[in-house]
Amino acid sequence: MPPPGRVASALHLRPVGDRAVLVQLANLDQVLSLHDWLQRHPLPGQVDAVAAAETVLVTGDSATSALGFAAALRGADLTPVTGTDDALVTLDTVYDGADLDEVARLTGLSRDAVIAAHSDQVWTAAFGGFAPGFAYLVGDASLAVPRRETPRPAVPAGAVALADRFSAVYPRISPGGWQLIGRSNAPLWDLDRAEPALVRPGNRVRFRSVRELLVTGPDAAEDTSTPDATAAGAESAFTVLQPGPQTTVQDLGRPGFADLGVTPSGALDRGALRRGNRLVGNPATAAVLENALGGLVLEALSEQVLAITGAAVPVAITSASGAVRPVSRDAPFAVHLGDRVALGLPISGMRCYVAVRGGFAVPPVLGSRSTDTLSGLGPAPLAAGTVLPVLPAPASSVVGDAETSPPPSPVVTDLRYLPGPRADWISPESLAAFAQTVYTVSAQSNRIGLRLDGPALSRSSVSAGGGRPAELPSEGTVNGAIQIPASGLPVLFLADHPVTGGYPVLGVVLHADLDRAAQLAAGAQLRFVAVADAARPLADAPRCATPAPPHTRPNPDSNPNPNPNSEG
Repeated sequence: MPPPGRVASALHLRPVGDRAVLVQLANLDQVLSLHDWLQRHPLPGQVDAVAAAETVLVTGDSATSALGFAAALRGADLTPVTGTDDALVTLDTVYDGADLDEVARLTGLSRDAVIAAHSDQVWTAAFGGFAPGFAYLVGDASLAVPRRETPRPAVPAGAVALADRFSAVYPRISPGGWQLIGRSNAPLWDLDRAEPALVRPGNRVRFRSVRELLVTGPDAAEDTSTPDATAAGAESAFTVLQPGPQTTVQDLGRPGFADLGVTPSGALDRGALRRGNRLVGNPATAAVLENALGGLVLEALSEQVLAITGAAVPVAITSASGAVRPVSRDAPFAVHLGDRVALGLPISGMRCYVAVRGGFAVPPVLGSRSTDTLSGLGPAPLAAGTVLPVLPAPASSVVGDAETSPPPSPVVTDLRYLPGPRADWISPESLAAFAQTVYTVSAQSNRIGLRLDGPALSRSSVSAGGGRPAELPSEGTVNGAIQIPASGLPVLFLADHPVTGGYPVLGVVLHADLDRAAQLAAGAQLRFVAVADAARPLADAPRCATPAPPHTRPNPDSNPNPNPNSEG
């Protein structure tokens, strides 16, 4: 028998794709206890543990690691957490949100009563998530409201919002489905502080109603950093003449910080990034440029070696004398002082990767040089006039031979997925239709996710467990999650997805297929293909007495798949 206060063997676990497990718990106290235990006793292969309203999402560095989580979690200690920081944080708030009248209607209160109910009580920060600095605040049930049927593509920075029984403040512009009731200009996330998050778990929060907000300086939630040539040993190598629709700096991302609300981010097509770095003699972790839909023009400020991988884009080099020469992708090539490198519109695919020998030398943030378009971490997307520094290549590095380019995307791309963790929230009729539907990628898609057009899915009236609330409490999400908002139109999460979400996830695309998803442009067609769960049933996983290794942030260069065309 496990000692009192420990998890029982009947712990309810749900697989989340092939690299994560969702632990369902009885209440928020158990959630906080399990999350605290996982921080102190990380499981073998654990990358992140994300606490939410009723669940903890545990992600691993491989499918093999995730298989071992069920047995190891049976020894988790659920002793209540004590000694949290209960400091009071006061947030000045103007109550003029776009959904204030809707919240009044949903709650049966007047506008003034909604404002009074929100500002008169003291909220408690239960856990972080969604984005850096975003804290889920728990209060009484008087303002419990559902999310919007369709999430907004862009919620303003500082928006004060409600969803379910939580309140929160959006740290920066981001998509979101919460009901907006006001705004604050508090600096919720600032990497220059010893504790970047203004509101941390355990803190008490009071919203103070004011008529207007005092402007004291630039928005601290926005990171406007740009590439900088001050990195040790770096030299200026390129000037951006045209950035194209969107070009960002990316590497393998910053896994291991989801408990701070920081998504892993990184290159969407990780195989293409690795291939480019291999061709120019870099380690897989070196920073490259990720370009969407071509249009990028660089001018070389010195002699360099480049390789371009990913989408099939025409590449032309124009010398200082005006001579033009084409170059092949998936092969290293030299550029000289004054050469201009221009990427055309992709013939096939969406995103290409520009790797340079040595790697781009932008300042790292939380161990990564990646641009996170959701949170604003890392360098800003490239703009005309940006000067790109490059690190010197190690003397021992070797430029690689040309490699075979991946085949173009088919007319309809099949993405394999594992059902769950919330497929039971979708009606059987919609699940059957989902299996037969060819979806079209919407023009509203981006690095956060692919928004899909097609038949809307409907929710089931009762879950498989025999009942459920009208809204799914917020819980952790992963790259590849197929989320179904109230509109019924699926959203496929990509690398910059929010850490938590409150819409059911029908299934999760296999890690090995995410590179294909990264190359789907607006108008591309895709089909989701369910695969049998090759993993042992979670409930039947054997107990594991192997102690966990000391907790360290994961190495993004670790990759168990040696196939260069399906890495990720």
